[in-house]
Amino acid sequence: MSETCNHDCSACGETCDEREQKTVDFSVPLNAKSTVRKVIAIMSGKGGVGKSLVTSLLAVAASRAGFRTAVLDADITGPSIPQGFGLTERATGTTETIYPARTRTGIAVMSMNLLLEDTADPVVWRGPILAGTVKQFWSDVEWGDIDYMFVDMPPGTGDVPLTVFQSLPVDGIVVVTSPQDMVGMIVEKAVRMAGMMGIPILALVENMSYFKCPDCGKVHDIFGSSRAEATAAKTGIKMACRLPIAPALARAVDSGEIESLEEDMLQPFREVVEQLG
Repeated sequence: MSETCNHDCSACGETCDEREQKTVDFSVPLNAKSTVRKVIAIMSGKGGVGKSLVTSLLAVAASRAGFRTAVLDADITGPSIPQGFGLTERATGTTETIYPARTRTGIAVMSMNLLLEDTADPVVWRGPILAGTVKQFWSDVEWGDIDYMFVDMPPGTGDVPLTVFQSLPVDGIVVVTSPQDMVGMIVEKAVRMAGMMGIPILALVENMSYFKCPDCGKVHDIFGSSRAEATAAKTGIKMACRLPIAPALARAVDSGEIESLEEDMLQPFREVVEQLG
């Protein structure tokens, strides 16, 4: 320790015994009656790009591939996962544990909207309470035996994403973007946060990438030319997928039938799942 040390480790680049002693482990234990082999976080630097949609599609693809699958909806103030799966009942439990809801094909889901009396009720909580709720979803929910858990993150790089990365054993990240000028900045924020946390980025998914006319087959770049491949190459992400604007996909989500999608809509996500190992 330097003679000029002011004991503020956050402002110091030196390595010493005091810094090592101050290292804090923020991880929280998984529910005692559960096992989760891999945890994949789906994130973006901004909202409205389709993180919940991509999370749901990844879960469906993994489930169809024969894996025991779960979704932890960490977007506490904007929970939308139950909608796509048609889940309307409230989660159940005891004084000691919470049981996740199960979709028609057996995917385990926990979301704030499964705990509210009215799904339209706003969750007006400060950051520490939101972060604490995510921890409870990990520790208090009896998930059972799970191969892949997909975590639907809230937008940005604030309290809840930081809590997920520090408290849960996240194995990899899927970044969701859209084909607009700000996409490079969005992905770079996510990449830098992933680097700070020491978590690999597995894939980039460009949502709303194009629209293919069902009558003539012509492809239209509604929101501008795709930047998926270029952005992935620039940031060192090895896999990039493009998700089109598809009315059938929108209808499936709105009607709670995302598990009934045709296989061709899920193919890009099957390829992502195959990369998870």
